[in-house]
Amino acid sequence: MAYLSESEARQAIVLAAHQLGESGMLFRGNHANLSARIDGDRFIMTRGGSIAHLTADDLAILDLSGRILSGQMDPTMQEIIQMHAGVYRTRSSVGAVIHTHAPHITAFAVAHEPIPLVYEPLLRFGVSEAVPVVPWAPRGSEKSVSGILDIVAHHPGLPALMMANHGALVFHETPQSAAQLLATLDEAAELVILARALGGAKPLHPDAIHEVRERMQAFGSRR
Repeated sequence: MAYLSESEARQAIVLAAHQLGESGMLFRGNHANLSARIDGDRFIMTRGGSIAHLTADDLAILDLSGRILSGQMDPTMQEIIQMHAGVYRTRSSVGAVIHTHAPHITAFAVAHEPIPLVYEPLLRFGVSEAVPVVPWAPRGSEKSVSGILDIVAHHPGLPALMMANHGALVFHETPQSAAQLLATLDEAAELVILARALGGAKPLHPDAIHEVRERMQAFGSRR
């Protein structure tokens, strides 16, 4: 897999941050953390706090062990680093990781309820099963990171998960595709909530995953 260069990754993260803000994925505090892999051993990451006015200079470079190689990070980000680094170590196909408190996804996280796979657009991001909730543990703790990485390692059909009582974590090819996945998953969560007033969301056709993949290949679509 070809990863972004450092300069490409900086610009891609800034664009993805703006995209998240414009689509309402940052909720009221404009809180999120984003990262992008720049080669097999390093990734670049937001340094902490609000990303409402993020610039290409507001990033640090780390290795996959989580050690900061250049730039600075807020002290509280030490809790977050392993959540990103661990995903990169575990799944080589991941080129970007985003964590936010997107409102509808986080409602499911607070309810400890998986988001069912009923919204067809999710299939185009490689989602092939319900998006689960990792049991609560303090943010960035060994128990929390272990729960996240168990999903990443053993569920290849999942590029997203929720942390109980906390928020969302998505991981995809690029910052842009990860941001698009996040917005699509939040749409799915909102639609499931709305569908309950109409008798509840109904499952996709059993052949939906296979048929959508076939059409994507036939039309050369990656999304």
